[in-house]
Amino acid sequence: MDRVPVTREGYEALKKELENLKKVERPQNLLAIEEARAHGDLSENAEFAAAKDRQGFIEGRIGELGFKLANADIIDPDKLPKDRAAFGHKVLLENIDTGEDVAYQLVGPDESDIERGRISISSPLGRAIIGKKPGDELTLEAPGGKRVYELVEIL
Repeated sequence: MDRVPVTREGYEALKKELENLKKVERPQNLLAIEEARAHGDLSENAEFAAAKDRQGFIEGRIGELGFKLANADIIDPDKLPKDRAAFGHKVLLENIDTGEDVAYQLVGPDESDIERGRISISSPLGRAIIGKKPGDELTLEAPGGKRVYELVEIL
């Protein structure tokens, strides 16, 4: 398996979620299963079925997070040269058609949050930005049509 790039902040968020699942969610769900068992007939016990489903989700997510953390490659964007856009960099783009400026940070898929200006390097826009230099234009085929941006600055 290839290493998965992640920022320090993203790595810490994954660790925090894993810890919460192990120390809070899992014990609470085990109590819910015990309580549902106490109600008797398990074949018609919706609370028991829901708690067992939740247990499956929690255990699956714990395994997934453990795998992601074990394969994480923490990247410090401050140590990367800023001559080309790379993972972790913050970039300023100008929409050529509208003149509107937008700033994004290039992050891994688990860290993307468009409302916080964090886009995945595996998204179409993220893939278009990677490797570009300030002054380069990038074209993106979006659902609303073609968009052209200029990479103004690597922040």
